[in-house]
Amino acid sequence: MNRVNVTKITKGILDFMFYAGIFACISLPLSLRFIGNYFPHYKIFYFPMLILFFISGIFAILIILELRSMFRTVLNEDCFVKENVRGLKKMGNYSFCIAALSAVRLFIVITPATLVIILVFIIAGLFSKVLSNVFDQAVTYKLENDLTI
Repeated sequence: MNRVNVTKITKGILDFMFYAGIFACISLPLSLRFIGNYFPHYKIFYFPMLILFFISGIFAILIILELRSMFRTVLNEDCFVKENVRGLKKMGNYSFCIAALSAVRLFIVITPATLVIILVFIIAGLFSKVLSNVFDQAVTYKLENDLTI
């Protein structure tokens, strides 16, 4: 698969995830009521779950929004810029927020999936923070190199 196809597929996936995330957040009140028919905890704790899932969904949409913004710099072949460093730091913060919100859910109902989500978003947050430092160094080197030429 050549680079152009991978780029188009990736852009399509990010766009789909962005709009699907918005739809999921908007339809959350109906979705949780439906799921509550099969899982009683969702019916019993409807409002706390609705609030936690909605806020987590907003943070997930913000992560995808930052990824889409970073993807534009990749398409322009200028990805080592300060905006990407800030975006990675924001994505790390958003990931930690999702992990914290998921930890609050543990007081409502403990599930293995919730524990996995917490772990995944802590790792994603740490990865984003470390990657932001790497990008920051790359931007510094790039700017120094541009000045010497």
